[in-house]
Parts: sequence; C-alpha cells; structure tokens
Amino acid sequence: MKIEIRDFRRGELCEPLTNLTDKIIGTRGTRPSGRVLRRAFTLVEMLLVITIIGILAALVIPKMVGRSEQAREAAAHADISSIKTALDAFEVDNGHYPKSLAELLQQPSNAKNWHGPYLENLPQDPWGNPYVYTFPGRHNANPYDLMSTGPDGKAGTDDDIGNWTK
Repeated sequence: MKIEIRDFRRGELCEPLTNLTDKIIGTRGTRPSGRVLRRAFTLVEMLLVITIIGILAALVIPKMVGRSEQAREAAAHADISSIKTALDAFEVDNGHYPKSLAELLQQPSNAKNWHGPYLENLPQDPWGNPYVYTFPGRHNANPYDLMSTGPDGKAGTDDDIGNWTK
C-alpha cells in the first residue's frame, strides 16, 4: 500500500519522505531546501524597540529621581522627631533643655537627675551633615531649634529641614 501526500495549497503531490528528520528540520542553520536561515532583526524593528525604550525611560526616570530626595527628606524628619523625643526626655528628667546635643550622650555637671544616655549616638542627616541644635531657639515656639542643613549643607537656605517645618 502506497500513501500519497498532497500539498493542499498547491494541489501537487509531495515527494516521498526518506529521512523525515532531515526534511522537516534540515541540517543546522539551513532549511530543507538547502537555503541558509538568517535570523536577525531588521533596522526598522531595532529602531522601534529603541524608541519604545526611550519613551519609557523618559516617563519613568524623572519620577524615580525625585523619590530618592523625598526619601532623604522623610529620613531627616524622622531623625529630628527622635532627637526631639530625647530632648524632651532630658527636659523632663532635669527641668531644663541641654545646651548641646552632646549632653544627651554624656551627663553634664548641672544635670542631677540625668537618666541617659538619651540617644545611642548623634545621628548625621541623610546628606552626611550633623544636625544643628540651637538653644534657645529662634524659629520655633519650642525653646529650641533643631534642623538639618539639607542637601547643600548650608544653614539659612530654602532646603533646610527643621522642627518648625513640615
């Protein structure tokens, strides 16, 4: 019994298959007809992909850049809050605020009821600068000012973060 196979697209009779693997898969990198396969992207496809990546980068990168600065500002506010807690605890124990932040770590001679240390160490702001403590304060209804000088490291500029700012 002989089986005939027809190509329905052309309506022709197909040649008999002697080695099924060679006819379907072909040798590596070639088609069954013997032509070399070329697998590559066209220039238009490459330009389209690069354009899409560029558009996505233009949308995403500006949003991500602002997030790191927002995180630093939030960390500065959190540090200021924890130092404020330590300052208030010092005031409750001793009846007055310290003259410097160092008095939160080591007992000063004028603090008889000192129950510290009130902080493990003096933190630096997220930009690597020390926090600035001023007693008595000038900006705040509290008796002291506590601030980070911000990214520029200079006091009195618009980027300062203090216990009087939100």
